[in-house]
Amino acid sequence: MRRKNRQKPGVGSVFKNISLMLTGSGLLLGAVLVVGFLRSGDRFFDQLRGLIDAKPPEPKVETRSVVIQQVRQASELTTAVFTMEAVVPAQQDAAIGGVVIGTTKLLYIARGEVRAGVDLSALTPDSVQVTGETVRLRLPAPKILDKKIDVARSSVYDYNRGPLGLGPDVAPNLQKLAQEEALKKIQLAACSDGILEKANDRAKLAVSSLIRISGIKEVIVEPQPVTSQQCSAS
Repeated sequence: MRRKNRQKPGVGSVFKNISLMLTGSGLLLGAVLVVGFLRSGDRFFDQLRGLIDAKPPEPKVETRSVVIQQVRQASELTTAVFTMEAVVPAQQDAAIGGVVIGTTKLLYIARGEVRAGVDLSALTPDSVQVTGETVRLRLPAPKILDKKIDVARSSVYDYNRGPLGLGPDVAPNLQKLAQEEALKKIQLAACSDGILEKANDRAKLAVSSLIRISGIKEVIVEPQPVTSQQCSAS
């Protein structure tokens, strides 16, 4: 038996089929337009024109993200600084066989600085609530950011090894001890002066002003209360 040769469809046949499909689709679309026009008249073309001329939806801005991004850049505006001079004595004995033979005394005048603030970089989306046109923001707790002795403006006022100079020659050690003690005194004084409360107040004012500049009118900033542990000298 002879097998019939099946001819593969040529390129012309393929294009012919595609042309028929496109022609059929065009006729179908035309029929839909005619039926739509017969049913609704001029309104059909108004609706069609509305679909063509419709503006794309406006992009939405996540208010919480914008607020957090702006506020995080204002950390320096929330810093409260306390400076003070403290006079600190320090001494060390020299002993032989448990008997003190001489005492070295040092008197140090220290000028120190304590900085406190609210770390706005710690804000998270949970810190911000948006209700209508009102933004409510809860600040992180204030804390001591830095404390230091200004060595250039501090000095040893007196250094004495006793009447016969029998006290140990330990000036560097006594000076370091005096600086550490002075720093504790200055931090305690800063806490008594309310440095953390002042940091809270500055943060509240700065953040409120910053958010209002961005166009938000109703702003509620809630600082966290200060506890004794936050300002303990260590």
